[in-house]
Amino acid sequence: MTSDRTLTIVKPDAFARGLAGQIIGHLERAGFRIASARVLHLSDAEAGAFYAVHRERPFYGSLVAFMTSGPCMPLVLTRADAVATLRQVIGATDPKEAAPGTVRKLFAESKERNAIHASDSDDNAAREERFFFSETELLRAL
Repeated sequence: MTSDRTLTIVKPDAFARGLAGQIIGHLERAGFRIASARVLHLSDAEAGAFYAVHRERPFYGSLVAFMTSGPCMPLVLTRADAVATLRQVIGATDPKEAAPGTVRKLFAESKERNAIHASDSDDNAAREERFFFSETELLRAL
């Protein structure tokens, strides 16, 4: 069974360039509704914990440094088949490989500065939502 909720993050590169509104508008035009949102500046410990799954990968240190470089905007989004649909709407990690009209093709600067994060599974979406939002906030979002 697929979930109707997922998590996305407007990353520091896009947030700093004033693209949050355009990215959110793009997601809304794709049928997503915002259930919860906040702006925050991740600490090293928070970014490290969020991306712990990548701890052994060579890009982990630079990913944590990037995600702590400025404010970002986590959002819980809703729509049918949310995870898979959002992955399609944002496009490939590398904007050179992203399909035309996707968020990363339109707004990403590079593979590393790719404007947006999206959960890759229903289980990870649920875990990532709880990382940024309290249970009360998530219940209100239903």
